[in-house]
Amino acid sequence: MTSQTSAVWRRLPKGWADELQACCLRANSAVNDTTAVFFRADDVAVPGRQFRRLMEIFTRNEVPLSMAVVPAWLTPPRWQALSGMGASRPDLWCWHQHGWRHRNHEPEGKKQEFGPFRPADALRADLECGRRRLNAIMGAAFSPLFTPPWNRCSEITLALLQEMGYDAVSRSRGSQPPAPSGLPDHAVDVDLHTDRAPSAALGWQRLIDQLEKSLGRPRCGIMIHHQRMNDAAFYFLDTLLGLLRQQRRLHIADMRDLPT
Repeated sequence: MTSQTSAVWRRLPKGWADELQACCLRANSAVNDTTAVFFRADDVAVPGRQFRRLMEIFTRNEVPLSMAVVPAWLTPPRWQALSGMGASRPDLWCWHQHGWRHRNHEPEGKKQEFGPFRPADALRADLECGRRRLNAIMGAAFSPLFTPPWNRCSEITLALLQEMGYDAVSRSRGSQPPAPSGLPDHAVDVDLHTDRAPSAALGWQRLIDQLEKSLGRPRCGIMIHHQRMNDAAFYFLDTLLGLLRQQRRLHIADMRDLPT
């Protein structure tokens, strides 16, 4: 995990709020029925100023947020601090499992903690360790959903998730291999904070295009990395949440309640 801020948040364009509003209005007008919009924050475990600010924004806008928590990073004192930051609205937070240690095990290619290089027994052991730790620390607040680090995992991992009784997996849209029948995949479409566009202008155009396209689908998942957020990123997020709540056909959803 790094904390590098994407280029788009270093210089938002003049009139960005008006352009964002127009994007949401166009998406709302284009939707035939409704779009379920949900938010997922990754790499959660360590309390801090940025995480507190994130919680405050979602609490103020009364928007649910799915928290992908790295089990090996979480301790009882950290959990006490994290849960305390959202204590006024505990119903908004879906605390769920984000891998085990967030460690890459693939010898080549794209990073994966639960990738094809690892045997089934090692994958199962890490799934069990992570779930057991989160259950022990969080208790009833833990939700049995699974977000793999880097949004990637193997076919064996998906089968194990289903076998072990996880309610759903959450990856990027179009991820392969597909999840087995009976294991919902609540895909994210919009990446707010890890885009690698070389310039702020290109990053902004890419973000707006991605957002409008995704809001036009029956379901839109928006991914957050709070460690990468600066003031501009927080202002944008706060504005986006407010705009989405004003749209009749763009329905804010809790990942726990998404239809299968």
